[in-house]
Amino acid sequence: MSLVTASISLAAPPEEVWRMVMDPNRLGDWVSIHRRLLRADEGPARVGYKMDQRISMRGVSLDVHWKLIDCVPAERAVWQGRGPARSRAETVYALAPEDGGTRFDYRNEFHPPLGPVGALASRALVGGMPEREARRTLERLSALMQGR
Repeated sequence: MSLVTASISLAAPPEEVWRMVMDPNRLGDWVSIHRRLLRADEGPARVGYKMDQRISMRGVSLDVHWKLIDCVPAERAVWQGRGPARSRAETVYALAPEDGGTRFDYRNEFHPPLGPVGALASRALVGGMPEREARRTLERLSALMQGR
């Protein structure tokens, strides 16, 4: 298992940040590893909402099937993801008002396939990439929110 956390202060109220981060059609604007939205349910984010996304890690395309398991608008979203070879992920977005803007906390817990052997291979292949990409993603989100 690998865990990545990152936080940023954004120059927009939580409701605006929520609209951005929960719009599947905007993923390419701020998520650095996003390559394509394959499918998404209609309507607003809600518990049970599903989407399929293609991401790229070190030049390898991976399809991830996401399901929203916790959803408190403008406060918290918890996504469970399933990837290739029974890999799993859980991603949490936590939003809180802060100095007229929003504190955005990101957390991703990744469980590679094949247990401990898969975890060793995953560390060897991706190294510190998830942390760098999380920071890049939040910096892109910050730039979008500043230019809103």
